[in-house]
Amino acid sequence: MKILIMLLFLGMVTLVSAQNEYEPSETNPYGIKNPKAPAQLDDFKPMIGECDCESQRRNPDGTWAKAIKMTWKYSYIMNGMAIQDQTLKADGKHSGSIRQFHKDSLKWYVHYYASASPTPTLGSWEGKKTEDGKIILYKPQKAPNGTDGFSRLTFYDITDKGYKWIGEWVDPKETINFPFWKISCVKREE
Repeated sequence: MKILIMLLFLGMVTLVSAQNEYEPSETNPYGIKNPKAPAQLDDFKPMIGECDCESQRRNPDGTWAKAIKMTWKYSYIMNGMAIQDQTLKADGKHSGSIRQFHKDSLKWYVHYYASASPTPTLGSWEGKKTEDGKIILYKPQKAPNGTDGFSRLTFYDITDKGYKWIGEWVDPKETINFPFWKISCVKREE
């Protein structure tokens, strides 16, 4: 009986550790990609870890506000099957996203949340990595004058040393674009 109980206990310990073996830990503070995860999780691999960034938003008068210092941290979550990011900004406004790749649609689905604007429904963007190495995500969004269009988020100049990001409003044909937010990041030395 004692042996059976011990075997059941060891089996439960093995099951629990297998459920979270790719989660952030002391050894791997940003987690590890699960070998069963979609290969596209590697799209964000250069960003895993922490970056020191400068974030700039557009003022209501159309000028760019002064840049704000920001830390942007990326980690594997859901036992290495998805990616979560978190921003910590010097102005006290923080945000984050959960990034999941859907194998059937071959698209990223990104769900965004922010401390300054809690909401019962998270905004979400969808998109993919392009042949030229950019990650481009879209969400339907009308312009202030009611014109149909999209919020387009683009990661570009992605390397192991950092990356850039820009948020823009674009019309459906993407002939008109209005940048409203830009971020430049440098990877923090580990």
